[in-house]
This record gives sequence, C-alpha cells and structure tokens, in this order.
Amino acid sequence: MSGRIIPNRKEEEIPFTQSSSSAVGSKCAISNLRFPFKLTKDQIEAVDAWVFNAYRGSIIYSTGTGKTEIAFECARRRAVVLEEEKTVCRNKIGLDNSNDYSSSYHNHSRSFNILFLVPRIILIQQNVRRLIDYNVPQENIGVYFGEEKVLQEITISTYQSVVNNLELIRNSDMVIFDEMHLLTDSAITLRRIFDLLIIKQEKQQDNDIANKKALLGLTATIDEQNPNFNTIVSLLPPVKKYMIREAVEDRRLAKPIVIPIKVKLTFEEKKLYDDYSRKIRNISDELNAFDAQSISSLLGKGGLPARLARSWFENVRNRKNLINCAQNKLSAAADLIATKHPLQRIMVFSETLESIKKLKDILEKEKGIKSMIIESKVKSKDRQVILSKWGTNFYPLLSVHTLEIGYDVPQVRIAIILASTSNMNQAAQRIGRILRKAEGKNSALIYTIYLSDTHDYTHLGIVKQAAQMNGKRKERKNNNNNCNITSSSANSKLDAFMT
Repeated sequence: MSGRIIPNRKEEEIPFTQSSSSAVGSKCAISNLRFPFKLTKDQIEAVDAWVFNAYRGSIIYSTGTGKTEIAFECARRRAVVLEEEKTVCRNKIGLDNSNDYSSSYHNHSRSFNILFLVPRIILIQQNVRRLIDYNVPQENIGVYFGEEKVLQEITISTYQSVVNNLELIRNSDMVIFDEMHLLTDSAITLRRIFDLLIIKQEKQQDNDIANKKALLGLTATIDEQNPNFNTIVSLLPPVKKYMIREAVEDRRLAKPIVIPIKVKLTFEEKKLYDDYSRKIRNISDELNAFDAQSISSLLGKGGLPARLARSWFENVRNRKNLINCAQNKLSAAADLIATKHPLQRIMVFSETLESIKKLKDILEKEKGIKSMIIESKVKSKDRQVILSKWGTNFYPLLSVHTLEIGYDVPQVRIAIILASTSNMNQAAQRIGRILRKAEGKNSALIYTIYLSDTHDYTHLGIVKQAAQMNGKRKERKNNNNNCNITSSSANSKLDAFMT
C-alpha cells in the first residue's frame, strides 16, 4: 500500500497525505467504484435520499442488506458531482480569468478525501478488501490505527484512533460513521467528534453545499426517541430505513425464528440471587436513587452515600455474573448443541468471558465437543486461524461481543444467545449475524436461553422485538414461540423448525 506513513504526533500536526494518483485535477479514487452486481431499488432510494438531504443523514438498514455498499455509492455520487463542478469551473476559467472562478476551482481541485470510521480493527481490513473488490485502486486506500498510520484519499480508521487525532476529520471531505448507534451522548470521549462537527456546521452557510462536509451514518437499529442519541440523530437525521421485517418479506434476509428455552436457577443460586436483589433494593431505598446513572453521581460525594453507591454496584455486578454463569443456562446450551446441532456451525453469544469459558469446559468435558472462543484479546491473526477451522475442526464458536458487529457468515443459520442484555442495538446485531441469505438458506434459528425466575426473562422480549417477530407477524399455530416453553418441551419440538 503506497502513501506516507504518519508517525504518532500531536493532533494539530497531522497532515493529510495524497498519493501521486490523487494529484490536483485527477479523478477521485472512489469514482472508480464498480459493483459486480446491481444495487437494489431500495439501496438506490437510500442513496438518493441522502443526496437530496444535502449529503447528510443516516441510513438505518438491517444487518445483511448492504449498508456498506450504500455508503460506497453515496461517496461515489458525491465525488462525481464535485468532479462535474470542477470541470465547469475549469472551463469557465478558460473563458474568464476572474478571481471568482479561480477561487471556486481551487476549492474543488484537490482530491476528494473520505474518512470511514468503524468501531473495531477487524472491520478495517474487511472494508479495504471490499473496496479493492469493487475496483477502487489499492494505492488510494489507507488505514489509520495502532502502529499502522497511512493516510490516503480513502482512509479507514477506528473511532478510538481518530478521537485523539481530530485533524483527520477536519481534513476529510466526507466522513462515514459505521455503527453510529455506538456514538451516544454518554460516550464522553466521542463528544470531541460531535463538538468538532457541530462547530463546523454552525460556521457554514446553509446554501454553501459545495464546501460543506458530507456526513453519513450507518446502523442496523437506533432508538431515535432515546435522549442518549439526541446529538447523533440531530447531526445525522435518518433519511431511509429498511428493517428486518421488510428485508424478510423481500427475501433479502432469512426468516428469523426465535426459539425460547426457559430454565431456572438452582436452589443455591436462587438464594444468592434473592440476597443480591434484596441488598440492591435496600440501598436504593436508603439513597432514594433507583438507576445506575443516579447512583453513579453519588460516588464522588464521599462518606456514607459513596460507600452505599459502591456497594450497590458491587451487588449489581454479582447478580449479573450469577445470571450469566447460571448452571442450568450453560447446561441447556450444551445439551442443545450436543443433541440438535452437533455437526452444524453455531454462534454462541454471552456477556462475560467467564461464562463462555465455563460453557467451553462443559462442552468438552461432559459432551466431548470441541469449541473455540473469540474475544477481544484474541489477536487478529489467531482469530483468522480459528475462523478458518470453524466447521471442520469444531462447530460451536463462542463469542463475547467480538463477533456482534460487522462479521459476515452467510452460511451460518444457528445462534444461541445466553446474554441478558436489555440493549436493543446489541440484540439486533447478534441476530443480524445469521440472517444473511445463502444458497438453500431461507430461515435462521435464534435460541434464547433465559432464566424465568429472574429479571433475565425480559431479554426474551428484547430479542423478539429486535427480530421483528411481534406486532402483525402471525404466530405459528403450534405456539412454540410462547415464553412458557420449558427447556425439555422446547427441545422435543425443535424438529418442526428445521425445514
């Protein structure tokens, strides 16, 4: 990959490099974009909606329906328009050497710099490969993270890398925010990105579209009514939505079939759970504070309130760990894998590394089934080795968040969700991993193992809502989607879902 490597420097000292092919007056790199397929009608409509909104806004598209391709096409469309404007200015300069035209041409004459921001390093190379596959010259693509800092006309970076080097945003003509639902108002460090863009926006005239930075957000789901997303939704208002239900009806995605499996805590676990819950309630009553944000504000006050707040969080953590590592929950997952899908690739999601390690032990020691774990500390090279052996050397792939975002495995149609998250975005990401269509794949099985005698049961509703299984969608006649199905009765009827 060509381009100058940029060492670590202070934010204001980082220049934006250009490759030789991006010299003044040359064709923008993204203009070379060529898909080996036709964009669908809804994808073209999404691009048009963004263009008509003055090159700003967000695309809310279900996982597996081509958000990345929409983003690339948006960038190409913006670059083409700027090239046309540049040509007009160049022609006018030939007829009239006035300063007005010369100044306008100068504004358009440099390359069209695109900054593509992703949440994880694994997504950087994935996007680099896609751009190359879509005919964008490799020498025009740079990456910026860790020790590898090569800036090009198209640069792909992580949020973590760019937040301390905001000059990358300042020098970009277009910024793409992948998985924009991660940019919450409570993410304090990311506020620097917001503040920069808001200030820049306020300084620009509404009619100064030619010099206005193009901004595009991408996400599978976002709660627009949640105050925590006020800034990002205001900055990037949704211009086009295409959700799971629409994609399933259009046969763009496999049909998600949510299969609940209810288990209970053991007697000893239930005693611990009730004890933690009692302490949490008592502390909340004493502090007259009942949510994490309110109690967190007491940590810095010192004295008894701070001690009680620390104790509240400790009991919440203990209760959460108990739910994640519940014996019957892990045993149910192991039984499901061993009896129903011993030779099929399965993605298993959980909240904690401890719970995943316990499941791995149960599978290997009690069931004789080999499994592998992918979590944040697994190096990229080792991760690729694990994934290459998935489906041959082993079948259950156990994950702690790492595979939730952006990892594409169309051939996989089975997921087991152990996690007790109440985060709709997270649930949608997990479900989206197995909904991508493949030959002969019309449905995807989503097993949700939950504890009925704890607050864990609310997770089932979150999963159903994320899968768009509620509302007008018809329930199956045998009512296997009922929350009251036990682990044994659910397992005895699963064959009905395998067609």
